[in-house]
Amino acid sequence: MTMPWPALDDTLLAQAAQTFNFRLGHPIPLAVTRDGSVLFRRTPPRAFTSDLYELAPDGTIRTLFALAAQPADEHLSDAEKARRERTRTATRGIVDVDVSADGTRVMFALGSTVYVIERGATIRTIAAVDLGPVYDPHLAPDGTAIAFVRDGDLWLHALAGDGVTTRLTTHAAGFEHGVADFAAQEELGRTRGFWWSPDSQRIAFERVDARAVDTIYVSNARHPETPPVPFKYPRAGTNNAIVDLGVVDVRAGEPVAPTWITWDRRFCYLVSVDWHAAGHLTAVVVDRDQTDAAMLAIDAATGAVRTLVHEHDDAWLNFDAGKPRWLDDGSGFLWMTEARGAWTLELRAPTGELVRVLTTPELGLRRLVNLDASAAIVLASADPLRQHVLRVPLDGAAPTRLDVDDGDAFALADQGVVVITTQLAGGGERTIAVRADGTHAELPSVGERPVLEPTTTFETVLLDGRTHHVAITRPRAFDAHRRYPVLLKVYAGPHRAYVTSARDGYIMDQWYADAGFIVVRSDGRGTPNRGRAWERAILRDLITVPLADQIGALRAVGARHPELDLARVGVFGWSFGGYFATLAAELHPEVFACAIAGAPVTDWTLYDTAYTERYMKTPAANPAGYAATSALTHAAKLTRPLLVIHGITDDNVHFAHALALIEALYLAGKRAEVITLSATHMVPDPRLNLLREQVQVDFFRQHLGG
Repeated sequence: MTMPWPALDDTLLAQAAQTFNFRLGHPIPLAVTRDGSVLFRRTPPRAFTSDLYELAPDGTIRTLFALAAQPADEHLSDAEKARRERTRTATRGIVDVDVSADGTRVMFALGSTVYVIERGATIRTIAAVDLGPVYDPHLAPDGTAIAFVRDGDLWLHALAGDGVTTRLTTHAAGFEHGVADFAAQEELGRTRGFWWSPDSQRIAFERVDARAVDTIYVSNARHPETPPVPFKYPRAGTNNAIVDLGVVDVRAGEPVAPTWITWDRRFCYLVSVDWHAAGHLTAVVVDRDQTDAAMLAIDAATGAVRTLVHEHDDAWLNFDAGKPRWLDDGSGFLWMTEARGAWTLELRAPTGELVRVLTTPELGLRRLVNLDASAAIVLASADPLRQHVLRVPLDGAAPTRLDVDDGDAFALADQGVVVITTQLAGGGERTIAVRADGTHAELPSVGERPVLEPTTTFETVLLDGRTHHVAITRPRAFDAHRRYPVLLKVYAGPHRAYVTSARDGYIMDQWYADAGFIVVRSDGRGTPNRGRAWERAILRDLITVPLADQIGALRAVGARHPELDLARVGVFGWSFGGYFATLAAELHPEVFACAIAGAPVTDWTLYDTAYTERYMKTPAANPAGYAATSALTHAAKLTRPLLVIHGITDDNVHFAHALALIEALYLAGKRAEVITLSATHMVPDPRLNLLREQVQVDFFRQHLGG
């Protein structure tokens, strides 16, 4: 007897779509000022435009800038739209702020207009300047000027006197000044392309030579009257941009010849730059294979460079764990390394020599947030499902935990204040500011809570002696005597843990479960937070180990829980998860009855250098690996229903990936269902997200039976 499908929870689906999956309305910390005030942005619960707020040291909240009277259209440049896509910023209005060193002035941009407000007993707007197509503006530490990029050059706008705007650099054809290159923005975690000196007299800036980099074009076929947007996009095996640094004096009042800073060209990626208050100008650079990195000390006056630290890893080096941090007095810096088998934190002298190791591999260190006079603030946990905020004393004493809630915690720290946002294990999200005396105040949220609580339970399974974490979400009307079709919701790639304690992360899993399924997630080798060997098991092959681990975990929980019908399994994911779903359908029809691939990478030769070559190395060095991991290679093996969903203006996983797969399937006598969205990789449109979920559940119901 075939049981009817349950009615869909349209109320939850509509609420999730209108709240951007319950992410709207929560405070987003932006900065801590010298007096200990916390500046944060926040949208209404069902709108995408953020206002700017302040939490004072005494706990009072006030609005620094509201956008109710501002025009809705921000007129963002293509470069700014791309930058927000790189940082996955879907909201509008206040996005970033800069604060003067004394904390009295705050700067932010709304489209082409840059605002500077003064914080005091009253809030005063001292500048609202339309600078034209402004990109990435930053306030001088002394608050007297704004530097920004326009048309590939660095410019300066003085806030005093007549407010003169001066061009600081003149770039040659094919070059850009002050703009972070694509690899830095998309894969290395750096969106800035220039840095003020602590005394506000000079600016260090990145010079990008992209002449040899391929140009790709992103066009919206739904609007053929609009021209395509060109991007310098280095695909695996092709030319990268050539980057170095310049230092320019801003006091000249006219373009002057910069002091150029170059280094060994083998280190082609510029990971981070820091100009510390004590005067240290340093940079971290890495080679193309990402197996060797160096921290460089730079003489800003002469351009001389010397190496403070050299790091090597036979597989690859990670750079998403926080840049080096200098002590306030310049007497040393903190450096993170995986050389001991997992992340550890080191205190080093100004010359680079090791002073002491501050943490053990067992701590589960994940990220260096910042430091104060006597301790580092870090994210860490030995439990893969959770993340804590810890204070690590520089004298080698034991770390202490700062977060007070159970869940997945993140932090911003400065001026002795640690702002902690915890995605709660019991559901919801809370942001608190913890001060040096141990007191804390909450940043208020207006975000909506879902109308349900996920039933998600957590288990572990052993695969060849390895512990794998699994999350299982059953229907709220679960019947232990029935067998349910299973949905494997997957990411399975680098950078992202998919099984965490944050309860609200499983809200949409519950929606699918209530529609008649059991939803399973697991994290296998290649995912973060489990040590160096666990993560580097995917070297030169991004699919074989993830497939084996996901299938192994699925079969293990299926053997344990007979209500999971492993004869009816669907798999779905987005980005790397979409790639996984495609290969799962092609290579393992005995496991997966159908698959949905959202924005899938289908051929790694079409993806960018910095990400792809980190794991796969170059196509010339690993031709068999690129062929074996390509969905195009295995197109003829597809025997299961496959639905591909892709945004046609996606400039991360370009739409060319979907088109290449469609063509390969056609030539092999196969076919897939395809849905195109007039959207980027994020798909922030609530209407499109709502329809996507409905289409996906209908697809699974059609192909997994009643």
